Amino acid sequence: MTLKDRITEDMKTAMRAGQKERLSTVRLALAAIKQREIDERIVLDDSQILSVLEKMIKQRREAIVQFESGGRADLVAKENNELAVLQEYLPAQMGEAEVEALISDAIGASGATSIKDMGKVMALVKPKAAGRADMGAVSARIKQKLS
Repeated sequence: MTLKDRITEDMKTAMRAGQKERLSTVRLALAAIKQREIDERIVLDDSQILSVLEKMIKQRREAIVQFESGGRADLVAKENNELAVLQEYLPAQMGEAEVEALISDAIGASGATSIKDMGKVMALVKPKAAGRADMGAVSARIKQKLS
């Protein structure tokens, strides 16, 4: 079963169960996937769907920060609920030790010695960590190691 099929099935399940908040979030995800398919005139595979979901998750995290600074607890709760639903579709997240080992291996394989080589390291890390780790945090950790 593809990721898109799973999301569609979850939409039907949420509809039958009367879970309005979950249904709304799943529909948003399907709409974003469909929009990208129409824009690019392709059928998205699972990795491309994961990138759409990661983008949505990143937007939710940024919105939560903004709403917290604005004192909007109601909107923070709504965004947290959407975030939880969207994260269910991501693969199992990598642990701290796994991320560290991946970064160390990439630095060794690329021969990176300074911050100028960060692109080489990211090119090796990104395919292995995409969807399984917060790439912003991974990027920050790579910068720290190369500095």
